[in-house]
This record gives sequence, C-alpha cells and structure tokens, in this order.
Amino acid sequence: MKNNRFKNITQLHKLGLIVVLFSVIFFSCSPVKYVPNDEYLLDRYRIKITEGKIKKEDLKNYVRQKPNKRILGIRFHLGMYNLSNKNKEKGFSNWLRTIGEEPVIFDEFLTNKSKQQLKSYLNNKGYYNSVVTDTVQYRKRRARILYKVEANTPYTIKQVSYICNDSNLAPIILPDTSNSLINSGDNFDLDILQEERKRIEVKLKNKGYYNFNKEYINFQADSSARNLNVALNLNIRKAHKKTPDGVVYIEHKKFKIRKIYVFTNFDQKVALKQKEFYYDDIDTTYANGIYFISKGQDNLNRRVIHQSNFIESGDFYSLDNLDKTYKHLNSLRIFKIINIHFNEVDSVSDSTDVKFLDCNIQLTKYYLQSYTVELQGTNSYGNIGAGGSFLYQHRSLFGGAEITDFRINGSIETIDEQSWGGNHYTTEIGANVTVSIPKFILPIFKAEKFSKKFSPKTQISGGYNFQDRIEYRRSIANLSYGYSWDGNKYLKHFVKFVELNAVNVDATPSFKSYIDSTYLKSSYENHLVSVTNYSLTFNNQDIKKSRDFYFFKMNTEFSGNVLSVASELSGSKKVDGSYEIFGIPFSQYFKVDFDFRYYDIVDKTNTIVYRLFVGAGIPYGNSTVLPFEKMYFAGGANSIRAWNVRSVGPGSYSGGSQTRFPNQSGDLKLEANLEYRFKLFWLLEGAFFIDAGNVWSLKSDEFEGGLFRKNEFYKEFAVGSGFGTRFDFSFLIFRLDLGVKLRDPALEVGQRWIVGNRSLNWQDDFTINIGIGYPF
Repeated sequence: MKNNRFKNITQLHKLGLIVVLFSVIFFSCSPVKYVPNDEYLLDRYRIKITEGKIKKEDLKNYVRQKPNKRILGIRFHLGMYNLSNKNKEKGFSNWLRTIGEEPVIFDEFLTNKSKQQLKSYLNNKGYYNSVVTDTVQYRKRRARILYKVEANTPYTIKQVSYICNDSNLAPIILPDTSNSLINSGDNFDLDILQEERKRIEVKLKNKGYYNFNKEYINFQADSSARNLNVALNLNIRKAHKKTPDGVVYIEHKKFKIRKIYVFTNFDQKVALKQKEFYYDDIDTTYANGIYFISKGQDNLNRRVIHQSNFIESGDFYSLDNLDKTYKHLNSLRIFKIINIHFNEVDSVSDSTDVKFLDCNIQLTKYYLQSYTVELQGTNSYGNIGAGGSFLYQHRSLFGGAEITDFRINGSIETIDEQSWGGNHYTTEIGANVTVSIPKFILPIFKAEKFSKKFSPKTQISGGYNFQDRIEYRRSIANLSYGYSWDGNKYLKHFVKFVELNAVNVDATPSFKSYIDSTYLKSSYENHLVSVTNYSLTFNNQDIKKSRDFYFFKMNTEFSGNVLSVASELSGSKKVDGSYEIFGIPFSQYFKVDFDFRYYDIVDKTNTIVYRLFVGAGIPYGNSTVLPFEKMYFAGGANSIRAWNVRSVGPGSYSGGSQTRFPNQSGDLKLEANLEYRFKLFWLLEGAFFIDAGNVWSLKSDEFEGGLFRKNEFYKEFAVGSGFGTRFDFSFLIFRLDLGVKLRDPALEVGQRWIVGNRSLNWQDDFTINIGIGYPF
C-alpha cells in the first residue's frame, strides 16, 4: 500500500515537473521577441463610450486591427510562434510557426481606419454628431489603444410617408404600413431602412411579383439640424423597360406558375460536359401537376416529390413557397444538390397584368447506399476497453426516401484484477434497425396537409442487445413506433406512441445475494417496459453566423398505464404484488427531465458553455422502483467527469467503493456544468471544465444517505473539475478529459472539500474519460 502511494506521489511530482518546465520555457519567451526594434506589439485595445445608447459589442466588429488571440488571458498562439527559431525554415521551428500566430504589429493607418469605421457605424445609427478619438499608450515596446466614443444626441424620425405611383402595388403596400419597421420617434437608423426595403421586397415577391426587388425602393430625407428631426419619404418606383424610343416606365407585373418540371436524377457534371446533347435521351411522365424528367430508369416514388413541393401550377409565384420547397426537399436527405430556377414565358403583349413562369427543379442524388466502420475506446467504472460498430445505410430502401440504418456494435472491457482476483472481461453485442419514413403513417386518416406544413417523419425501430458481465447476463429486445415533426424554425417535436422493451436478466448467485435485501431486486428481474414518450427540442443556433445560442430539451414519458388498465378490466390477478403479461411483470412509472444549455460565443477562438439538467422519475402502481435502464446516474464522460459512470451518490452514500457491484443510481438528478472551450492548433482544441451534481432516491432509503431531503440535498453535491483535449476530424470529435475531484459527498461532513483537507491521490481522485463528440 505504501509502495502504491509512493508511486502515485512520484507520478504527481513528475507531472508537476513537466508542467512547471513547460511553463518556464513558454513564458520565458518575451511576447516582443520577434517585434522589430522600431515597432510596437499591439497589446490591447479598449472602447470607452461616454455618452449614447450604443452597445460596445457592436462597435468591436468595426475595429480593423485586433491583438493576438488569447486563451484565459494568455497569448498561447503567439507563445508557440515565439518558441520557433526564425533562422530555421524547416522542421520543428516551421511547425511551431505554422500552428502559432505571428505578433500583431501596431499600425497607425489601421487605427485611423478603425476610427473612420466606428464613425461610419455611428452615422448609420443616426449619431451624426458623434465624435470618435483614439489615444495610444506606448510602454515596453507594447502599444495599447483607447477608442473614446461620444455618441451625443441622435437624429430621430419625425414622420414617414409612403409614396407609390404603381397602381398594382399601391393596394398592397399602403394598407400594410402598420407593419412597417420604421416608426416616428426612432433613431434615423440606415440599417432599419434597409430592413424595411427587404421586408417590402419579400412581401411583394410572396404576392407574385417575381421581378420586383428592393432597388425599386428609395428614401428621401429632409433633416433639421436645429431639432435633429428627419422627415422621411419612402418611394416605390415603377418598373422600367428599354425601347427604341428610350426607357418606358410600366406597372410591375404579377407572375403565375405555368408548368413545373422536376429532373429527378440530374447529373450536373455530365450535363456541363454534354451540354444540349444531355437532354436528347430523357423520359418524361406527368403526375399530380408535375412533369417528371429522368435519365433512364428512376425508382424514386413521385409522391415523395409532390409532397415536398409547394410550387403549384396556376398559383402566383411565392418566395415563401420556394423556400419551403428547398427546405422539404433537403429534409429528405437523398439529394446532395437541389437547384430551382424559373424561366419567364414569352407573352404576345405587355398589356396584361399577369405573366407566366415555368419552374425547373433539378435534383442530384447522393449515393443511395453507404457503410461506416467506427472504432472507439471505452472507460466504464475505470475499466478500459475497446468497441466498434458497423453501420449500413440506405437512403431510399423502398423508393420513397425511407432512410434505413442497420447497425451492429460490440465492445469488450477488462475488469480490475484487484476487485475480482484475476483477469476478467465484460462483453456487449447488439444490433439495431431504424427506418425513417418522410410522412405520417396513420392508421385512421391521411395527413397530407400536415405533412406539407411540418415535414413529419414516421420512425420505426427494433433491436437486440446482449451484455455479459461478471455479475449478470442481460438481454434487451426493443421495438418502437413514433413520429417527429417541425414546430417552427427552432422547435422540433418527437412522439413515441409505443416503445416496448423486454428485459431478461440472469444474475450470478453472489450478485443475487447482494441485491435480494435491497429495493434494487426488481430492477434485475425479468420485466417488460411499455413506454409512451414525448420530447420537445428548442435550438436557435444559426450555423451561418457566429453568435450566442440556446438549447433546451424537455422529455416526458409514461409507462405501463395502458397495460395496467387492461389488466384490471380483464380481471387479471397479481403475482407477488404485480400484474404480469405473458408471465413477465411490467413497469409503471412517470418520468420527466429538462436539459438547458447556453452557448456563449466569445470570439472565433473561445466559447463558454453553461448547462443545467433536472430530471425525476416516480414509480407507482405496478412498480416500486424504476427499471434499471430508466434510472438516473452521475459520473462518466458526459456527466461529472471526475467520477466514473454510476459512481456518484445517491446523496451522501459512501458504500459504492466498497462493493464489487457499482450501481449508484437514483430517481432524481440535478446537475450543472460549465465548460470553457478554446482552439489550440491543427485539429487540437482544449477545454477547462467544472461539473457539479448528484442523484437521489425519492422513496427508498436503501442506500444510507441516499434519500432526497429538501433541507440537506444542497450539501450533497459532488464537484469536479479538470482539463480536456478534443481532436476535431470534421466527421467526428475524439475527446479525452482528465477530471479531478474537488468535493466528494461520500466523505464525512466537514471533510467533503478535498482541496484544503488532504492531498490529492492519483488513483482515487483523478479520472480519465474517453468520448466521441462534445459532452453537451
């Protein structure tokens, strides 16, 4: 024991020595090492707003020169660059310069350019009397810039008048001024004026005015320097047409859709190569108002295209319908290129107010079949192992864009020799089939209108999983049937009407003896779980923009209610206090949990993620305990990373480390996480994190100290922290986290904060977690 402790202390000393040595080397390099003697390193810049309602974050985007990137206040990338030898163009020094960042040299021209950009931005926001100055402080070959902004009183809009001389557009525009983005009393903001132009353009395009654009809209402003008021006129011009006699102004024309052509297997590369000859050998069929064109035989079900198409013959052109068609066709996940364009149909006369368009939709498919092989490392309860999976996917198995995934997975882990007295392994193997059909399959009625509006999917899955552990063998067969659909741009709904899980457990005599006297006994008996589930997900992330966003997920599920009512109505008798189906007791419970996350995008290099999870499950009726697979647990790669999986709690329970059968789970879970992520170099990213939380029992106090008590639970939080690395391979993220315990609720009161009470122990207080993807 002493030898192990001495070895752990020695390892810690070695690790500490490496960290200290690296720190000495890294920080001994002056940040101005490669700054020319007559130049200055741009150290920092600051914006000070002395007057006006201007957000500092908005102004930062207009500063043309920014200092070197920092991670926790440290110029890491500059430090890597400075570690290189500039006299060596190859080898390690070249690699350091590649992953590093050369020093940002203060540039007076860019500082003046920044002042101009800041002033221009303030003018656009109505602050024409604003003043922007800069002060540069030079010290130790470093330059610090202070931009001082005095916004002063802005120009405001006194009144706005809409002027439209087009007799076709006036009945649409003038009654709609109540929805205008420009209001009396607002700042004279040029960005808002541009948004109003875009709003009018979109409205008219949705009314059939295909050729209308915002260039037909201009503003006239009459300002008063005395009272800083602006009288604004918004003018909408007629369309213009060039003739031999000059330019003629005419009313804007509405466009109707005449014909719709869908090329279902368009090959862009071949079409560009063969040009007009590409269309010589094509097949055309007409169905549901659409001309379907294909090159050779195409097995795609035409109804899938019709269901995803919102552009219909005889309708006026609508930009919204065009966007919906793009979105729904893309959601089918079988087309890698979707191109929609319109051709104006030549008319005999311009006197008519309505013209016609032909719509052409060109669809280029992905390869319909693919397979993926994945390998991964595992780390459960501190036991290292390896796993792998094979995934076969068909994007249109029955010709209707049904996404079918077939997965086979397996893993093997070693078991700690000291706990079991020899070399042992646990194995797991499973298979799963999931079919996602791009429509509602309902037994009672058709839901075509709903399908067009909400892009629903019917999801059917079935699988089998077998686990061979030292304490038990367990097999789980499952079958589920449900739906998913879009609520709006950010909301998504999931409903599983039926999820059946048949669990068969064969426990060893020693494990049976361990659990027979506990409430966990029923969790390790054969049982049937019938679940009805509803989930709602909100995610306002915009992958095109680097901005903060929120993620929220609510999950609710009921189990066993239908079976319980059926058993009571049929007069079934209870066996050992529970109803049975085919000789197997079924579970009955209610469960709800909430997962909230906030992603704070600091800049391109740094992100802070906040997470809060709350969940609870209540067994009732036919059950006295939640099924094992439905219980909450803490610890592991996606939870409190300073502990292994299922090794925290419940509550202040301290017996988990004393048993060979770790099963520390509960009915209630509270967890909070904070993670600071930053990009390092190449594929490598880093993260510092802190996790806190625990699980508790709601009914049974089988685990001493594990029962939830409203006056005590906050004293039983486990707290861990640590550092992680991520390798971003674009198609997957490989993650390695080192967690360290800071507060252990299993310890005696007054001793739970480890730091300050005792020294850290590598074997007991540090945990390495391996994961795929971000933890949240």
